[in-house]
Amino acid sequence: MTVRPFRVALSASFRKPDGSMTYPSFDLSPLTDASGIETRFLSHEDPIRAPELEDIDALILLSERFTKDSIPASGKLSVIARFGVGFDTVDVEACTQNDIAVCITPDGVRRPVAVSILTLMLALTGKLLIKDRITRQGPNGFVARNEHMGLGLVGRTLGSVGIGNIGAEMFRLAAPLGMKFIAHDPFADLSLATELGVDLVDLDKVFAQSDVISINCPLTPDTHHLVNASRLSQMKPTAYLINTARGPIVDQVALTQALRNGSIAGAGLDVFEVEPPAADDPILTLDNVILTPHALCWTDQCFGGIGAADIASILNVSLGQLPVGLLNQEVSKRTKFSKKLADFSAQST
Repeated sequence: MTVRPFRVALSASFRKPDGSMTYPSFDLSPLTDASGIETRFLSHEDPIRAPELEDIDALILLSERFTKDSIPASGKLSVIARFGVGFDTVDVEACTQNDIAVCITPDGVRRPVAVSILTLMLALTGKLLIKDRITRQGPNGFVARNEHMGLGLVGRTLGSVGIGNIGAEMFRLAAPLGMKFIAHDPFADLSLATELGVDLVDLDKVFAQSDVISINCPLTPDTHHLVNASRLSQMKPTAYLINTARGPIVDQVALTQALRNGSIAGAGLDVFEVEPPAADDPILTLDNVILTPHALCWTDQCFGGIGAADIASILNVSLGQLPVGLLNQEVSKRTKFSKKLADFSAQST
């Protein structure tokens, strides 16, 4: 029997114009050195074009969108490994109906994103950027330091919208700070919440009682603008909002107004409703918000871990095994997907 190669495509954005890797810490050698596996990079098309995937078995997807029109007619594509934990750029339902597994990398982002949340919380409550700015003003700035007292965290309340992979890790890292923990999550693991010392409360209580609120839920139709003017008005005027999840979970216009009128103390945003934000977006002019370009968690370790998780998923499928990080679990029950795995298993032996 002739064994055809297991072909893996990667988003074009993984390479710079000069052909070098965009993220050197993403080690492709476990794929490129593996027997029977071929790799190639796609062209710069967004959304991904179906004709480029006709003979492809697996796709490692970075920032490009994968829509129902991206699905190749050949039926060979078996797995999409997202480079990260977000999946709002992928039509997951269309993938399931076409027997394509979708994988994410929760282990790769858990610690880096949780560290990013704590970074923003400590910077906001310690008035880090303001104190940096006035220090650069010399003697006059030192005089102004009395006007910028920080917020101590012992006994304060850290609230989370979501207590899944990242939310739970945030609470683990924050444990030595002596804070009270509350969260809202309709899908919460009760035993995990108890283990972490987190009181599960309704959403209104998270906004009303928290001194720092972190958004740790996925973007879905139900969570779009979950943080709106009404919920922002429930927050303490001394409280801070942090969003490292997805921008459209927060109504950015309403948040900008709340920051302008001082109804909340400040915010830390690594994500925006539109990315990148327009150069004249009013939120960019405010001094009570810390802004980072959807990249605060980006470190060599973060991207190395994400890449390793994606490759593990791809290698699983190439051997006829269910991939790690499988998002659309229902695909595993589909006859055609099971047939794909059986064929890969037979070819690998």
